[in-house]
Amino acid sequence: MSLMGDPADENLETKEMDARSLSFSHGQEPYVHKVGIPPRQNLFKEFQSTVKETLFADDPLRSFKDQSKSRKLVLGIEAIFPIIGWGRTYNLTKLRGDLIAGLTIASLCIPQDIGYAKLANLDPQYGLYSSFIPPLIYAVMGSSRDIAIGPVAVVSLLLGTLLQSEIDPIANPVDYRRLAFTATFFAGITQATLGILRLGFLIDFLSHAAIVGFMGGAAITITLQQLKGFLGIEKFTKKTDVISVIHSVLSSAHHGWNWQTIVIGASFLAFLLYAKYIGKKNPKFFWVPAIAPLISVILSTLFVFLIRADKHGVAIVKHIDKGLNPSSVKEIYFTGDYLGKGFRIGIVAGMIALTEATAIGRTFASMKDYQLDGNKEMVALGAMNVVGSMTSCYVATGSFSRSAVNFMSGCETAVSNIVMSVVVFLTLQFLTPLFKYTPNVILATIIISAVINLVDYKAAILIWKIDKFDFVACMGAFFGVVFASVEIGLLIAVSISFAKILLQVTRPRTAILGKIPRTTVYRNIQQYPEATRVPGVLIIRVDSAIYFSNSNYVKERILRWLMDEEELVKGDYQTRIQFLMVEMSPVTDIDTSGIHALEELFRSLQKRDVQLVLANPGPIVIDKLHTSNFATLLGEDKIFLTVAEAVAYCSTKLAEEP
Repeated sequence: MSLMGDPADENLETKEMDARSLSFSHGQEPYVHKVGIPPRQNLFKEFQSTVKETLFADDPLRSFKDQSKSRKLVLGIEAIFPIIGWGRTYNLTKLRGDLIAGLTIASLCIPQDIGYAKLANLDPQYGLYSSFIPPLIYAVMGSSRDIAIGPVAVVSLLLGTLLQSEIDPIANPVDYRRLAFTATFFAGITQATLGILRLGFLIDFLSHAAIVGFMGGAAITITLQQLKGFLGIEKFTKKTDVISVIHSVLSSAHHGWNWQTIVIGASFLAFLLYAKYIGKKNPKFFWVPAIAPLISVILSTLFVFLIRADKHGVAIVKHIDKGLNPSSVKEIYFTGDYLGKGFRIGIVAGMIALTEATAIGRTFASMKDYQLDGNKEMVALGAMNVVGSMTSCYVATGSFSRSAVNFMSGCETAVSNIVMSVVVFLTLQFLTPLFKYTPNVILATIIISAVINLVDYKAAILIWKIDKFDFVACMGAFFGVVFASVEIGLLIAVSISFAKILLQVTRPRTAILGKIPRTTVYRNIQQYPEATRVPGVLIIRVDSAIYFSNSNYVKERILRWLMDEEELVKGDYQTRIQFLMVEMSPVTDIDTSGIHALEELFRSLQKRDVQLVLANPGPIVIDKLHTSNFATLLGEDKIFLTVAEAVAYCSTKLAEEP
């Protein structure tokens, strides 16, 4: 069908419009609906409603309605400890699924924990400690059935980088460890506070695009950091940017590389990547990549022990402390210079850990179709890190690789985390001496294989196709991490995310509307080229609330539209613009600056002999327009329910002119 329309239909439409205009000129005015003014609300109730919608949009107290006091008490306890609720319906069938899943993720977490602890510049046992206590706390307080708790690569790297900038972990390991526990304590306090105050929406300010870029950059940085262990280099740069790392690697090429280490690393990296390929190709073999790291640790340890490769320059773990988590309450800095530093590092690490855990929890909750309470999750994560900081743990959160394995293994509840903790407990109690001859290179290969999937190039390509500004945020975060540092990359990610919000708020979109043929619908003429302008009337839609931050821009943009249209009309010898209509249905709110801008627009149009007309203002907007007396200034007969009614009014006035 041609967009131009049939000439006969156009003639018929023109005749109908002329007939309507004729009837209007004879004084037969059409019925015009008045824009309703909402009833005035009590100030306290209005404030209460705003607070409820902002902080309690999920209506967390709904389940407490019409319940007895004893039942409310039980529900309150269940809200804090969800295990009491689902524990009543737990059975052997669920235990079977959780047992298999727990054993599977335990086989993955033990070698990963040892490697991630080194990434944070801590002794290997602290990685294992962080997969013992925190998962137990989360199992009691968390609401996700699928998330697997423990140290993760990105947070370990971030924590290690930030702590290292304050204290040298080699020269002063005790103070470094104490600062790590202090940062973990404040990370937990930050997370719990956000949950209790229901401020979880703050983490949404870090956009998906920025997270993709940050994670990808962190994965590259982590991989480059592992070249020290992979190549057997003893003297290695403490910087994380790609230039410094490559320079360090190349400068030690002639005398610092160990070929035996490289052979072991390359062999097991190929094995781990092939195991991942098998699991990805056939989901039935999900357990292959899950147990491959543990198999690699066992085989490489035996190999090094049997041929005594440590005598030929292959670096080994040497010693992991045996026994359960010692108390670290007295090691946390509650006074002194390091208190402020621990607080600052803790906030950054806590927010990143929270972002990762929330994203993972939501992903698997949607796949299993159950509701995840984000604020409860924050409280649970915060509680486990606060307790963890007092039991020699560093920041733990949800691990995507382990959570994916947990999901694929058929976990039913958070009991899989308890099973994993029990296995880690047994490892700490009895098995740590067996890791003495584990080569450092195998830990490097396990970390490399684990973080490779964080480089999500497909997501980056999709971001480029959908939104170029998002892509800038993605690449800014990526290159910031790779070429500067983790904290610089994070700062760029947050800055660009905020810049996008500010740009959208301060520069809202506006559009000229035209009439869709044979309808009373008015739409953007760029989206619908067949839409026709109304002679003598310029219809502009503002696609945002009008606040102090954008009110001046909106006024100036509308006037620029008018000037452009007047030049176009003058050139084509068309009817002069006599009415400027603002379609306000997308304008959800307006403040005093916005109303002041409308008043200035009204006066500017008066000087040009152009009348201002408003169409479809919402309840909040119309209430403020009447309260400010702008509706009286404009004239209540210039405010219409629909664009079609406003156009009919304008057409009548134009038809009345000689």
